Amino acid sequence: MGNLGCHRSIPRDPTDFCHGKRKFSAACNFSNILVNQERLNINAATEEELMTLPGVNRTVARNIVEYRECIGGFRKVEDLALVTGVGATKLEAVKLEICVSSKSGSSQHSPSSVQKDHEHGACTGLNINAATPAQLVSIRGITEKLAKNIVDYRTAHGPFRSIEDLVKVPQVSSSLLDRIRFQIFVQRSRTPSAATSGGLTCATKSQPSPTALSLASGELELLPAGPVRITSVRPYVEPPPGTRDGKPVVRVATWNLQRCSYEKANNPGVREVVCMTLLENDIKLLAVQDLADQEALDKFCTELNQPSLSSVCKWKGPPGLWKCATSGKPTGQSCTGPEYSGFLWDTSAAIQLKDAMVLDNSGDTGTSSHTQPKAYVAHFSIKSSELTVVNMHTTSLPREQDGRKLSSEVLKAHKLSPGVQEILRDEKAVLVLGGFGLPSDCAELEALRRERLSALLPPSVYTNISTRAPQGSLCLDNIWASRAIRKSYTGHCFVVREGLTNPWIPDNWSWGGVVSEHCPVVAELYTVAMVKEMLHNRSSIATVEREHVFTKHER
Repeated sequence: MGNLGCHRSIPRDPTDFCHGKRKFSAACNFSNILVNQERLNINAATEEELMTLPGVNRTVARNIVEYRECIGGFRKVEDLALVTGVGATKLEAVKLEICVSSKSGSSQHSPSSVQKDHEHGACTGLNINAATPAQLVSIRGITEKLAKNIVDYRTAHGPFRSIEDLVKVPQVSSSLLDRIRFQIFVQRSRTPSAATSGGLTCATKSQPSPTALSLASGELELLPAGPVRITSVRPYVEPPPGTRDGKPVVRVATWNLQRCSYEKANNPGVREVVCMTLLENDIKLLAVQDLADQEALDKFCTELNQPSLSSVCKWKGPPGLWKCATSGKPTGQSCTGPEYSGFLWDTSAAIQLKDAMVLDNSGDTGTSSHTQPKAYVAHFSIKSSELTVVNMHTTSLPREQDGRKLSSEVLKAHKLSPGVQEILRDEKAVLVLGGFGLPSDCAELEALRRERLSALLPPSVYTNISTRAPQGSLCLDNIWASRAIRKSYTGHCFVVREGLTNPWIPDNWSWGGVVSEHCPVVAELYTVAMVKEMLHNRSSIATVEREHVFTKHER
């Protein structure tokens, strides 16, 4: 009797099913499972062949095959213990009778070589803390309803701490968890050497981290690492008519883009979200805060005028003709460096920038730990009307820390400079917009109320956003209008919450993040009712820093 290399001698005639204590099916094919003279290759054995192992019945054998298919093959024999129905006890019973190799390989992998292959191999499962509903459905046993339940639970309660937490999700049972546990894993953070692809985790060390991603749209196909889904899903909108009650309107907005550098603006996902948010919501004039680079707005302006991204190219509404301007001088200081403010507007809507200036804060010595931010003021003409826009960004400090000293710092951060006070008193059609860090009913914003300005957004409306809390929890941004502007206000002021994420935007060490933790705030004005009056003597403003050469900041 010949020995074909299996863990036991094989009968000469396959129809002889009773050789010793082993039983073999007539359908058993040993041509690709014989690795050495004693062991069974569990990476190539069929269900029938696996059932020849002690304690392995049909159900366990099927689990082994399914697990093997999901992970792309066992890396070491110890991996068999992860299969439902095997465990450590049964593994010990069969350990000496099995081996691991590729289907076509003829030698058993050593543990060290298996570990090396594992470190440089492909994806090993689905991270349920980063997977999208579409990726979750790819797991056998997960329906679209279950995938939605998992994502909804994760959004409401934060990331899963362990795989076992899945049973807390509606309609996820313990038996289902046992069937899918070898296809998933939980990861809450990642070392810099790893890169992620949607919810799939790969250990390819040469791949860049998501935070380093900055690509032109033409380079999308060349990216070695990135999200599985490269096209975003935009909310369905009809191009706005540009009128309200038969009267022409213009929409003005504010958006804190949160340390928007040139590199961040060069990310295709960031560019798409910013540009499509403007187009879909018919925003014609946007005040931007927290720019890390003055050139960042150029990327959005270029994309709007010369679209390269698919969604921008396919926009059915009027594309507009866009220009942008930045403050030229820093308007604030963050822990990572100076920040600038800017404007982005559509000249095809008959909007023109007349001039812009940075208002100096008289009396601010800069010795405080919380220097008072400067306002970036612009005078626009909209059709035959004129509008003064004060772009501000102040950050609040927690009141419960450091007592009175901290409270005085908060009050100073929200104190209006003499230049801003002069504008609010002398000019009629004024909008003060930006990030204030506080809801409109806070005492710290009393300075705006004293100048007879009213917040268009109530304090109960949240303006922040994150992938964990899409509905937000804080009111940080607003638009304040003078009495003359309130006469032209249509009564429509809203927060944009849809379409602010993109598969190409990093979200910690995953993908599908938001452009900023701030939402755009949009106000709608009747253009025919806007007051046509400007400041008569702008030279009387105390300590004004002007940008004399527009070519430096208007593009």
